[in-house]
Amino acid sequence: MSGPLRLHIEPWGTPPARKIAKIVEVLHGGGVAGYPTDSIYALGCAIEAKDAIEKIHRAKGMPKNHRMALICPDLSTASQYGHFNQTAFRLAQRIFPGPYTLVVPASREVPRALMDHKRRTVGIRVTSHPIAQAIVTELGRPLLTTSALSPTTGEPCRDIDEVLEAFEHFLDVVVESTPTEEAPSTVLEVDGDQIILVRQGQGPIDDLLG
Repeated sequence: MSGPLRLHIEPWGTPPARKIAKIVEVLHGGGVAGYPTDSIYALGCAIEAKDAIEKIHRAKGMPKNHRMALICPDLSTASQYGHFNQTAFRLAQRIFPGPYTLVVPASREVPRALMDHKRRTVGIRVTSHPIAQAIVTELGRPLLTTSALSPTTGEPCRDIDEVLEAFEHFLDVVVESTPTEEAPSTVLEVDGDQIILVRQGQGPIDDLLG
């Protein structure tokens, strides 16, 4: 069995359209991609790719009720999949694009299988990394995503070697680029007018929780 398609893309400037199109072709076909973000590497697939979603859950050893986030190209698109009250919208304007995941009430556009059933919430990301941003823009809809944390050590995957060591048999395409930052995204949740820190990660929280 051959390994995943490897595509080298530099993390600066505009990513080559041909390589981005190839990644998106794999995603459209129901494949799983590994790619760098402005936090650490991530695993992702198209929002409707049920087999790929199951494969990612197996790859990370996650229970089926563990929800993944959606990378959106911009806040306008994000607002189609999550309900942003005034507090959430103001916070989103401050943290996006950036290394954050914002948990808000899910809209009807989010498939039931992808949301937290008890609270009907969804995690939203708008990344500043040019490669992840180019992928989701070309895809034309949100990219279902989860941090590439090794299922054996729990350590973040920061480069292609670490991603392949942990997830090679579950990937269909992987981006080779320079090492990412050292921590996954900071996760914040808006509950009414309250901002809750769910996970401290790459994004600073100074002045966000006050």
